[in-house]
Amino acid sequence: MSVAADDVVRRAVAFAQSHPELLAALLVTLVVLVGGGYVMHRLSRPRGVRFAAMLAEYDDVSVLTHPNPDPDAMAAAMGVASLAEQVGTAATIQFSGQIRHQENRAFRNVLEAELNPIERAEDLTSQTVVLVDHNEPRGFAGSETVRPVAVVDHHPGEGRGEAFTDVRTSYGACSSVIAEYFDDLDATPVPPENHESEIDSTYVVPSRVATGLFFGILTDTNRLTSGIHAADFDASRFLSPGVDESLLDRIANPQVSAETLEIKATAIREREVEGAFAISNVGAVSNVDAIPQAVDELILLEGVTAAIVYGTRDGMLYLSGRSRDDRVHMGRAIESALSDVPNASGGGHARMGGGQVPIDDDDFVWPARKTTLTDRLWRALEGDL
Repeated sequence: MSVAADDVVRRAVAFAQSHPELLAALLVTLVVLVGGGYVMHRLSRPRGVRFAAMLAEYDDVSVLTHPNPDPDAMAAAMGVASLAEQVGTAATIQFSGQIRHQENRAFRNVLEAELNPIERAEDLTSQTVVLVDHNEPRGFAGSETVRPVAVVDHHPGEGRGEAFTDVRTSYGACSSVIAEYFDDLDATPVPPENHESEIDSTYVVPSRVATGLFFGILTDTNRLTSGIHAADFDASRFLSPGVDESLLDRIANPQVSAETLEIKATAIREREVEGAFAISNVGAVSNVDAIPQAVDELILLEGVTAAIVYGTRDGMLYLSGRSRDDRVHMGRAIESALSDVPNASGGGHARMGGGQVPIDDDDFVWPARKTTLTDRLWRALEGDL
């Protein structure tokens, strides 16, 4: 070291010794700058990269769908489970309720999706829970005690994950979010004629997962015709090389039960119409998944721009609504109609919504009767609630 350099060092040491508070402030500033830069670097990474890194921190996860999962929920769960396994994390897909809709059953069976039912929080295979297609655990005993580590959803809500939250209410499907994660990771969709081992890529989207995600997008956007975002088209385009068209056709065109057809006919026959709005009570049903299918038919009637169908099963009244009327946000309409009903729940998107009301001996547990509920539904559709 030169004499001049040595002198500079001695002066610096002397200054630091005589001004310890300045030295401390300098060190704190350096720590903040370095730490802040690290945090900014982590946060600036694509969300798919951050999600994969988060999954890799755990030995196993339970991927939990909402109750009675539909294709979008099941597909999103399949995508998360596949990604988890690719980063070395064991994953189990779990759900509460039932899978009864013929399209949902076909989805599960044709794609060989492994989903395990639960009835209580203790049935979860892992304490590390990832919620998909909903943002607050529900539908099973002890659900309020579950603290999800991650939430991936496209529905409105206040639920959050302790380590990761990605709720995109502008997206038409949760499957689009999961597809975007794979795209962020430069994953390669595996063509149906190829095996995953033939693909030279760190991450892949297995063909059955790509097919599931693609169908999940189709179902939640009514075949890419409503409630869509540019990201839904981008996700569909990204997934398309891996879609198995033969499997897709088998899922999209399952056989329909006689009861479902009868419930659809009842909804049309028993409908009440006021202006452009229709409400129908289909009575007691054994297949509650036929109710949303019935309202899908009702909304197609000429002159009907918003419709609600409700029916009962095992002590519960189920409602399902559809809207193609800009004046009616169906999720908010059903939520407001049920807002004063004890233990009832309701909500959804602008174009579709649903709800449940506990009943006892074919009557409501609250003082009002069905006629009062119908009146509240009319008022909600009109915007008076």
